[in-house]
Amino acid sequence: MSRILPHYEINERTMALLPSNNISYETIAMETDQTLYIEKTPFEIIKRGCLDNFCSFEGRRESIKYLTGFSRKVPIPISIYRNIFAFPTRALKDWKCGWIFYNHVESIVEDVSRYHQTLVIFKNGNQIKMDVTILELLKQLERTSLIKSLSSGALRS
Repeated sequence: MSRILPHYEINERTMALLPSNNISYETIAMETDQTLYIEKTPFEIIKRGCLDNFCSFEGRRESIKYLTGFSRKVPIPISIYRNIFAFPTRALKDWKCGWIFYNHVESIVEDVSRYHQTLVIFKNGNQIKMDVTILELLKQLERTSLIKSLSSGALRS
């Protein structure tokens, strides 16, 4: 395993932030070309990612709620200008909540070998198993697509 980092900066290569139950690190950050281990939780990294892009998580969430009516498991545009959009896999207070980055998702398919388990397949061929139903993840993907469309219209205004 590579070294454990105290912080992680979300970037265009970030594919997923997954929670870890390891005592030494809280998050597994999957990038297109590497996997990193981070001391902070996925939610802490998401919040910091928003701040790094001149907004607060709360402000982004409130704006999305206002524009779409979504109130639970709200996808977040981390950076509209850099085209970085992420969606939570579970409720934010659930320690198993991970974040998937929309632009890297190739497909979401049901894992027929396990009930309520889904495979997220990324464009680079990597995949992860999630203990979330396929319907929940497809809904999150669809919601994020809507938010991305709304935000690209806002950029043209």
